[in-house]
Amino acid sequence: MNRRTLVLPAVIGLLAPVLAACGGSDSGSGGSGAIVVGTTDRFTASKDAPAPLDPAYAYDVGTWNILRQTVQTLMIQPRGEGEPVPEAAERCGFTDTGNERYACTLRDGLTFANGNAVTAADVKYSIDRARSLKADSGVFALLSTIDTVETQGDREVVFHLKTADATFPYKLSTPVAGIVDPDDYPKNKLRDGFELGGSGPYTLKADVEDGELVKAEFTKNPDYKGTLEVNNDKVDMVSYKDADAMGKALDKGDIDLMTRTMSPDQIRELSADADTDVDLVEMPGLEIRYLGFNTDAPTVKSKAVRQAMAQVVNRSALVSKVYGSQAEPLYSLVPATVTGHSNSFFNKYGEPNVTKARSLLDQANITTPVKLTLHYTTDHYGPATKKEFEVLRDQLNSSGLFDVGIKGTPWDTFRPAEKKGEYDVYGMGWFPDFPDADNFLAPFLDADNTLGSPYDNSQIRNTLIPESRREADRLSASASLTDIQDIVAGDVPVLPLWQGKQYVAARDDITGTAYALNSASTLQLWELGRGVSG
Repeated sequence: MNRRTLVLPAVIGLLAPVLAACGGSDSGSGGSGAIVVGTTDRFTASKDAPAPLDPAYAYDVGTWNILRQTVQTLMIQPRGEGEPVPEAAERCGFTDTGNERYACTLRDGLTFANGNAVTAADVKYSIDRARSLKADSGVFALLSTIDTVETQGDREVVFHLKTADATFPYKLSTPVAGIVDPDDYPKNKLRDGFELGGSGPYTLKADVEDGELVKAEFTKNPDYKGTLEVNNDKVDMVSYKDADAMGKALDKGDIDLMTRTMSPDQIRELSADADTDVDLVEMPGLEIRYLGFNTDAPTVKSKAVRQAMAQVVNRSALVSKVYGSQAEPLYSLVPATVTGHSNSFFNKYGEPNVTKARSLLDQANITTPVKLTLHYTTDHYGPATKKEFEVLRDQLNSSGLFDVGIKGTPWDTFRPAEKKGEYDVYGMGWFPDFPDADNFLAPFLDADNTLGSPYDNSQIRNTLIPESRREADRLSASASLTDIQDIVAGDVPVLPLWQGKQYVAARDDITGTAYALNSASTLQLWELGRGVSG
């Protein structure tokens, strides 16, 4: 048995054949029972986030991976990557030469899981609802280029855009554009708790304890119509407190597959151990990690402080000590494998250099050592995060220019505090909404950005982002995208650190694992099946 499988990246822009199928297929695990998937993602309904699964609010990879199984979108990322293809829609496309009018025709006979018909009016309601609620997660910003949504009969939807946006089809493939039933989702408030309904490939039953979703039971929707072939009848997703607990569950046979988030040690052990009935699948990923700055905070308000940190941090040493071959140093917000990437931070700062960093601080009359606290989340990006921040702290402190402490906080406390501007410097990760350079730049730099960052560069917002979105050929947008990355390297509102690979570990009777995750870390449970071990 080939214990370790490497999934090679799809060619960017290559459109794989679309599987024209529906959820009524007889394929799948049949009487073998549910396929059980482990995750360390935590799903909590709290005072600060009472509606974690509402498409108008949800904006992290864990909640999106629940929504993508249940709430249908007009468009979807195809199995083999490439440009989005119709999903709830029968067809979609720009109807003008300026990329400002986009029209979709719904599939005939679509219904929500509760039996209600899906109409163009429901699409308009869902999109307008997310735009008007403006949830503090910032997810509504993905729809910011929409001016108005028009319906023509029960199946035609027309989006009139404020400005050209070649990335709009990608945005219609994200859960914030998910189609919801107006009977279940009030217009003027979020839907609290873990109730969820849609027209996607699965229905959801949520097992909740003390305000936390501990198990999500996905059952194949017999009335689903779309492009996806559903290869199983049921999948249970179980949430574990950490990677060790999840790994033990896999060893015991309590779960069939685990992915987010394995520890580096687990991945190394699985890679080395050939005598096991567990397969490790490695695939390229677009996950990035970075430091964010509250640029209004006194400690980092001076650009020189942020530039000095960029000059001192040694990404190669950080990756080597913490992640080994599982990650690569990153010198831009845009990953190296995405069209439009530029090594802007390396071009500006080169190799780590304490002398240059000291000069930056001296020229700005900054007294050293600069006292800072680096904040990180203890339970959202995996068990190696603490070690990562210990290495960052030591690198900065060893320069003699900084006096850095670190502090870890659980995600359900960390994220609200970050959005409120309570942290001067904080560690975050980003799993793209869609695989385009725009989605690694606009969410951090545009108005209503996901970080709630006060950083505002008018050239980026008013000229370069709109300019880049006019180019349907994304290679033609590279000049504008490079200019954005160069400005970010100079101003350092964020400091990119590394780009990671992604992994799935599964028992060897589970099929479809090579497609269980796409490059944007979307969990595609419909790909999984149960075969013969050995």
